[in-house]
Amino acid sequence: MKLTTDDLTLIANTIRVLTMDAVQKAESGHPGMPMGCADIAAVLWGEILIHDPQDASWLNRDRFVLSAGHGSMLLYSALHLSGYDLSIEDIKNFRQIGSKTPGHPENRITKGVETTTGPLGQGFANGIGMALARDLLKVEFGDIIDHYIYAIVSDGDIMEGVSSEAASLAGHWGLGKLIYIYDSNDITIEGSTDLAFSEDVARRFISYGWHVQTIDGHDYDQIRKSIKKAQRNVSTPSLIIAKTRIAKGSARLEGSEQSHGAPLGVDEVAASKTNIGCPSDSHFCVPDRVYEIFSSRRKQLARIHRAWKKRFKASITGETLVRWKQFFNPPGADELRRHLPAFDQAKPIATRSASGKVLEALFSYLPNIVGGSADLGPSNKSFVNGYSECGRGRIGRNIHFGIREHAMGAILNGIAYYGGFIPYGATFLSFLDYMRPALRIAALAKLHTIYLFTHDSIFVGEDGPTHQPVEHLATARAIPNVRVIRPADAEETKEAWLAALAYTCGPTILSLTRHDVPVIPRTPQSGAELLHRGAYVIRDCQGSPDIVILATGSEVHVSIDAASELEKRGIRTRVVSFPCWQIFDEQPASYRKEVLCHGTPKAVVEAGTRMGWERYAGPHALYLTVESFGISGPWKELAVKFGYTKEAIADRIDEFLKARRG
Repeated sequence: MKLTTDDLTLIANTIRVLTMDAVQKAESGHPGMPMGCADIAAVLWGEILIHDPQDASWLNRDRFVLSAGHGSMLLYSALHLSGYDLSIEDIKNFRQIGSKTPGHPENRITKGVETTTGPLGQGFANGIGMALARDLLKVEFGDIIDHYIYAIVSDGDIMEGVSSEAASLAGHWGLGKLIYIYDSNDITIEGSTDLAFSEDVARRFISYGWHVQTIDGHDYDQIRKSIKKAQRNVSTPSLIIAKTRIAKGSARLEGSEQSHGAPLGVDEVAASKTNIGCPSDSHFCVPDRVYEIFSSRRKQLARIHRAWKKRFKASITGETLVRWKQFFNPPGADELRRHLPAFDQAKPIATRSASGKVLEALFSYLPNIVGGSADLGPSNKSFVNGYSECGRGRIGRNIHFGIREHAMGAILNGIAYYGGFIPYGATFLSFLDYMRPALRIAALAKLHTIYLFTHDSIFVGEDGPTHQPVEHLATARAIPNVRVIRPADAEETKEAWLAALAYTCGPTILSLTRHDVPVIPRTPQSGAELLHRGAYVIRDCQGSPDIVILATGSEVHVSIDAASELEKRGIRTRVVSFPCWQIFDEQPASYRKEVLCHGTPKAVVEAGTRMGWERYAGPHALYLTVESFGISGPWKELAVKFGYTKEAIADRIDEFLKARRG
């Protein structure tokens, strides 16, 4: 569907008007970028994108990512005009509480918004994850999956380090049908980009292995031809550098940084409307001709969708249809549990190694689980032998991310946004900080992603404090929607994986040991399945306890041993394995009160900072935690140094109780 220049101009100017009015009414927002990119959006949404406003979840739709999420009015205007469930009243409620048009796009709020964007660079990497997911699905089911990933990225996106990491990977993998349009307007909040940015972006992306074009971002013919050329380039990602003017059409602020992040002002809005041929006293004006254009476009897109459904019905049949259903409707926890490995109580095993064995089993029964590591696969036990892998020009379920934690996190988000897949990524817990922005967005967008963070305490040993996480569990637990699970042994690790697979409303972190830990003997009352309650009594005493030990991970077994030592001293001791705060908080109050034995003194045993434990143990508990950075040395010697032996724990608790008695 090729539109006339007049029609495209009318669409672009309508986007400019809606943007100016919405930002002015809200008295906040970013008008410059949407006005500058309106011509690009007119071509994309008016002619190029294959999607269905009546079915925003159509699997084979083109994806559009607004990585420059501050320009959200560009996307909201396009969605409204295209016929998504986004009315002109929703546009008028831009940035208001409870509206479908929040300040930055949120995929859970607005139909047609593919990704939650705003922190620059995240959307850039998300699109690459989407392209990877598409190609993985195509390997699985063939050419019935065949569409493009588009994005508009900004100067700020290009500057962010995560974009460099992700772009390098996309070029290395040879991800085709990935088309990014770079809104190169040479303006940031502080002024001209040359204040801090003077590199040759085209040469940089060519070196990454991208196909690069440079165009006038306000010339419809150049926009159209560059996209068509990029579409034919199926073996590498494409970057179209579109030279634009921020706030294009503004009477006095076109090209000025003053248009970036503030309303233009009532007088400037009126003057700008006159400048582009719109009545200056109109508000939220959409010409009938624009609605007619998009009505015709919707009919065309509906026909394309119907034709795809027909092809799908003809090609996805028999065993392929069975695989399709299995892929999108995987078995539940009870069925999966029967296929997971058994662990010998006589053989201690690191929870990272137990996780690797569980993952091997899961790969056999969950064709939609994909992931990898930031160059730490042998250490994380995250590579699954016998399955395809990503590499130069090839796509597989084992993903090699290289030393790029931030890109890994954001690409995992893109895979999750795409749908169907359960992505996981692995690194050391101390490197969580490198990918925290992506983890936070995953939590905000409630994405089903899984993180394997191994080497999870000072017991990393000789690598020393740079690699010994201390504060990381506390900071991860502070993020809403994130489940942090620190299993005590191999059996809890199995259940932790099942819990992560079942939790679809946000990310799950599995915090795993480097060193071997015993497989804890259990009774029917202390089975590892109780992990699904967040915390449970793993070792109890006769009668009411004198002390309740709350422990996680590798500190659980030594706490059990300490409890036995305390019993010899006449101190009745209960040990609670506490793998996940978030799950425990969801339990009935009666259960939580019973487990914690309300009113009984508590001791917390965890090789990390105490921050947050007060909510369960109270301010006057005994905290056997680590309140400083670690030190380099063999892990068993560190256990002695930091007091994580059964004797040291028992002695501290004994002294604590004596002091309480006065």
